[in-house]
Amino acid sequence: MAFSSTLLSLSLLLVLLCFFTSCNNAKPANKHHRFASHNYKDALTKSILFFEGQRSGKLPSNQRITWRRDSGLSDGSASHVDLVGGYYDAGDNVKFGFPMAFTTTMLSWSVIEFGGLMKGELGNAKDAIKWGTDYLLKATCHPGVLYVQVGDANKDHACWERPEDMDTPRAVYKIDKNTPGSDVAAETAAALAAASLVFRRSDPSYSKLLVRRAINVFMFADKYRGPYSNGLKPYVCPFYCSYSGFQDELLWGAAWLHKATKNPTYLKYIQINGQTLGADESDNTFGWDNKHVGARILLSKAFLVQKVQSLHDYKGHADTYICSLIPGTSFSQSKYTPGGLLFTMSDSNMQYVTSTSFLLLTYAKYLTSSHKVVTCGSTTITPKTLRNIAKKQVDYLLGDNPLKMSYMVGYGNRYPQRIHHRGSSLPSISAHPSKIQCSAGFASMKTQSSNPNILVGAIVGGPDANDRFPDDRSDYEQSEPATYMNSPLVGALAYLAHSFGQL
Repeated sequence: MAFSSTLLSLSLLLVLLCFFTSCNNAKPANKHHRFASHNYKDALTKSILFFEGQRSGKLPSNQRITWRRDSGLSDGSASHVDLVGGYYDAGDNVKFGFPMAFTTTMLSWSVIEFGGLMKGELGNAKDAIKWGTDYLLKATCHPGVLYVQVGDANKDHACWERPEDMDTPRAVYKIDKNTPGSDVAAETAAALAAASLVFRRSDPSYSKLLVRRAINVFMFADKYRGPYSNGLKPYVCPFYCSYSGFQDELLWGAAWLHKATKNPTYLKYIQINGQTLGADESDNTFGWDNKHVGARILLSKAFLVQKVQSLHDYKGHADTYICSLIPGTSFSQSKYTPGGLLFTMSDSNMQYVTSTSFLLLTYAKYLTSSHKVVTCGSTTITPKTLRNIAKKQVDYLLGDNPLKMSYMVGYGNRYPQRIHHRGSSLPSISAHPSKIQCSAGFASMKTQSSNPNILVGAIVGGPDANDRFPDDRSDYEQSEPATYMNSPLVGALAYLAHSFGQL
């Protein structure tokens, strides 16, 4: 008892000393800082750095992921076109134009909404966008033609080799009026239009080039309608088939051109074609294939913030999507794992987590600016609620989950060690200068050893519906990273880092 009294007296003395000395002079803590679950600034840096590991082409002198080297330096030459550059979409060595364009659109939207908060990372984010747009300009250099893929995916996937070593056919696939592809063309137009806004002040001539090209590509997309996976099915399916059709991309592309040009032509196009393009469909997923939800959120801003009354319905469409995400309401359609992760599908589920988190934060921004809320039946959903849901999803991704694992490579104390990625899993050029042949690489793929090269910032497909994650390199559904998983997260992390005083 005497021992306890002594401890109590010491504790009281320490409190009094603190109050009358340093604690008395301390500044009150920012109310946000106490609740910061993660180092969002560090995660933001790494989420952008990842794109450097996915680069194809001649790498610049300031390349930071140094285990990567030049690759694909003759891409396009067989078809007498320069298609050097761009991004490998995931863990293989093919350049798929459809997801690359969506990645570029979402990186641009991240900067448009939250670039002002990025501070030192803004330049890196813009570099990541320009690496994409430089390639998309090459892919659209011939009027009436869009080059949509470099590399035979089936033959590429039969090998496990570094991009620096690849010797599989670098076949070039294109769309034109005889083989239309409104989906990939309209997404490319969206990417170019969105990026034109990013560079409007810092590089006006480049911005004008981007928007001019966007206008032309969208005209082509709209005039020659059809999904690109019809004519190119043997080459693009099952990898990036257009499952949702092309109507969503036409609406999405028109929305971005409306935002980038302020030309009433695009507003009229949206007004006339919105319903036939599926503006009011009840789908609630947003990713590289289906853009309806993103178009609704984007167009809702024109009504909420810019008071374009003819787009009133898009606020309702956006609200319907939001209500579908809210657990416990009669409108809820979304599924969550026991640990609280939004679960849309088993293959690369994290792409829906990152894209949804971005849309929630962006819509919360629009609602706040216009002093509006979302009404789900008898339940009122405030912008704060949307931000809290988004934060919970990002926090799960970064480690607040049953496995206490970060699903971003290189972030936190525990993260995936055996990601499904050729360059990361094979010895680097500096460690193994001689060529690793196509089939020889499978020895590295099948090993249980950790990947020798850390692809910092890569977001993997993530856990299953029961929060389980095997960290198995052969399980591409859960262990493969992709550019379109990272791109929406860039904006979300910038917002969170700023909100918690880290930027």
